[in-house]
Amino acid sequence: MTDDIVLLLRRAGFGPTAAEVGAARRLGYASTLSGVVAPTGPDVGATSAPTPKLGADPFTLMPRATDAQRAEGDRRRTEQTISLARWWLDRMTVADHQAVEKLLFFWHGHWATSVAKVRSPQLMLGQLRTFREARDFADLAHRMVHDRALVYWLDGQHNKKAAPNENLARELFELFMLGVGHYTERDVKEAGRALAGWRVILDRESLISDPQHRDTGRKTILGTTANFEANSLVDLLLQQPTCRRFIASRLWFRYGSSTQPIPERTREAMAAAFPAPLEMLRVLFSDEAFQETRGTMVQQPVEWLVGAMRHLGIRPVSMPEQVFTRVYWAMEALGQRPFAPPSVGGWPAGAAWLTSAAAQVRLTIAGMLVDLVRPGPITPEAVAHLLCIDRWSNRTYSVLRDARDDRLKLMLGLVSPEYLVS
Repeated sequence: MTDDIVLLLRRAGFGPTAAEVGAARRLGYASTLSGVVAPTGPDVGATSAPTPKLGADPFTLMPRATDAQRAEGDRRRTEQTISLARWWLDRMTVADHQAVEKLLFFWHGHWATSVAKVRSPQLMLGQLRTFREARDFADLAHRMVHDRALVYWLDGQHNKKAAPNENLARELFELFMLGVGHYTERDVKEAGRALAGWRVILDRESLISDPQHRDTGRKTILGTTANFEANSLVDLLLQQPTCRRFIASRLWFRYGSSTQPIPERTREAMAAAFPAPLEMLRVLFSDEAFQETRGTMVQQPVEWLVGAMRHLGIRPVSMPEQVFTRVYWAMEALGQRPFAPPSVGGWPAGAAWLTSAAAQVRLTIAGMLVDLVRPGPITPEAVAHLLCIDRWSNRTYSVLRDARDDRLKLMLGLVSPEYLVS
């Protein structure tokens, strides 16, 4: 059974190393938790993964592109997207402030936006910068209604007074701030009017206001009538008691349990710490209900990959380019790669990741990673220590003991139930 310290570090970050677990056990749970959710000083590890300079979006350089130029532009965009993903995976791996980095990945799934439609990796990098710079959820929500990638993803650039588009408004209510059942269709339509009149231009740093398509009239939203626009709409939603409870529930779903509902007492305690997400997580990780969730959380593929690289001492930036490219597209086959959620609802959770097809892909990726470290003689006990597993089940231990070589032992450890589920 996973002990309390390991459970905390696995859920709050991307997978603790044996050295980090040892240090945390010496500190104790309370001090470790404080260090996790309120890290002090700069993130020294992250400084070794500086933000990449992508350059301009290829399509801003050719307004009248030929078919051949478009094909070349698409190729360059793909290269830039892979470079961007490589950098973020690398930062996730080396960041000392693991809870901060994992929270950014949580926001990426919450405000789910895909480069498959946005197309521009520069816009996706801008959105990630928004996640990183926001002070709290209130600040983040204000920034996100003006985020170029999100607005483009949800067709906000087509939202005009004379021809409203309600996509962004609907998801703002349903998926981002309130949750299903806490608004009406009229609320969505009126909120769509409040968000009209913005355009996305690739070579501009921010949204462009289009006054002729703004709707400055009065709107009635959630029972309140005013001349709502984007910021005042967000203010209204933030004031709803449902908003803080919804965010508490979403944090529980990704950090606590995707199968057990959040206890009412836990939700209210987390909501009281709103809008500070790391303080909400402090409440969650301090709650006795959190300890009761062990064994219920299946790692998402990105969490699994980053944890595996941390445990093996591998960095994406140090991988041969051909190897990283293979890993990147294998993650696509596994069902999750950065900057490409399948829909605005984000990625699934729980047993959806435990299919037989996924197991084969995961084993392939594990093999590529292990080949980069060339393990020497290793026992099942040594694999457990390396991967921060308290103990193997009898079945897993038997499989590891009988593995034909050390490479296979480590691969099997990386795809074992004990490693995949915390």
